[in-house]
Amino acid sequence: MIIQHATIINEGERFTGSLLIREGRIASISHDQEIHLEGEEEMEAQGCLLLPGIIDEHVHMRDPGLTAKGDMETETRAAAAGGVTTVLDMPNVVPQTTTLSLLEERYRIGAEKCHVNYAFYLGATNDNLDEILHADPHRTPAIKLFMGSSTGNMLVDDDNQLRRIFQHVPLPIMTHCEDTTRINRRMAQAKERYGPDPAVEHHPEIRDAEACFLSTELAVRLARETGARLHVAHISTARELALFQPNDDQITAEACVPHLLYSDADYPRLGSLIKCNPAIKTDADREALRGALSDGRIRCVATDHAPHLPSEKEGGACRAMSGMPMVQFSLVSMLQLVDERVLTLERMVQLMCHHPAELFQISQRGFIREGYWADLVLVRRNESPWKLVPECIQSRCGWSPRMGDLFHWSVLSTWVNGCRVWDGKQVDARVHGAPVLFRR
Repeated sequence: MIIQHATIINEGERFTGSLLIREGRIASISHDQEIHLEGEEEMEAQGCLLLPGIIDEHVHMRDPGLTAKGDMETETRAAAAGGVTTVLDMPNVVPQTTTLSLLEERYRIGAEKCHVNYAFYLGATNDNLDEILHADPHRTPAIKLFMGSSTGNMLVDDDNQLRRIFQHVPLPIMTHCEDTTRINRRMAQAKERYGPDPAVEHHPEIRDAEACFLSTELAVRLARETGARLHVAHISTARELALFQPNDDQITAEACVPHLLYSDADYPRLGSLIKCNPAIKTDADREALRGALSDGRIRCVATDHAPHLPSEKEGGACRAMSGMPMVQFSLVSMLQLVDERVLTLERMVQLMCHHPAELFQISQRGFIREGYWADLVLVRRNESPWKLVPECIQSRCGWSPRMGDLFHWSVLSTWVNGCRVWDGKQVDARVHGAPVLFRR
């Protein structure tokens, strides 16, 4: 396959060029010149942007045990349709991925079902440190540590165990930071004041900025004291941002697309569709997060893609489940922010492609480089917008908080390991991804 005359965005540069894919890899990149080889299929891409495939470091594909909501097949269909070529999947499934044998089982399922590349986090508990220490560093992206969570025994609330994890785990530690004691207290107060299921508008009051700051501050302090490699998931407040230094390679922060798109002013319109943990907070918090995309404090943008059935999103701050599907529409949403001059196109590619590859040390992905795997996405901006309707959605849950929104950007093609998995209209189910390897 030869892609001709695309505008290539890669490593801070923008240039018109052509690209040859051979045996799954990028064989040649030509600046300002066509590539012609006898017998090779050619695709004309003039007027389109060619980007490295998006690496979404934070998804919940629900497989095994929660597959009514989605599974590795349906959710990687959604990823492929959105230009996402690699997903790193979270451990809070059923059974929770807290042992090496369960981790291997997830890789087995992934090989059967995933249409994009994949890897799986190993979850920490109060009593599985020995299991964590034996994880294969070349196949495990990081240890997922819930420092504030309601997902059963995956909440690590033993202070001694927390410190041991930070002291001894050689892999990166990715944390969900919310202070559970404060959240439980504020939920009890809200129920007393508003009834057994407070309206969703109270969700950011219950899981408030202070709950986030207390837990994130603890994680950052432990990392500084022990030298651990820390990556804090889904930062949601301006106050937390003060804990991070620009371009610090030891202690890094992730922002998720919903916290960049929405604020508490959107709860009356969208209700529990945008209920997630940590909660979407104020407009000032959203603007601070947007500003940190360009100053080095936010190093990666992911989705926290978390499909639920529509019936599970009914209710308020107590009853409605937290999380939303976003992987299919993360790239077009971020391109919308580029159009709004929130960040540059080159910076977006760094945050969604280059930096995830660098921080997790993903081997030969995340960049458009000769010899790297051909994980690519071709996008185009159209004068006439298209409307997101349910028929567009690939996720099993069948809904999106962005339903009804208009988009100017379209994902025309997605390649995974050189195979075209998305042609702008449908997913090629014959294409399967590969397990991601890590350079450690």
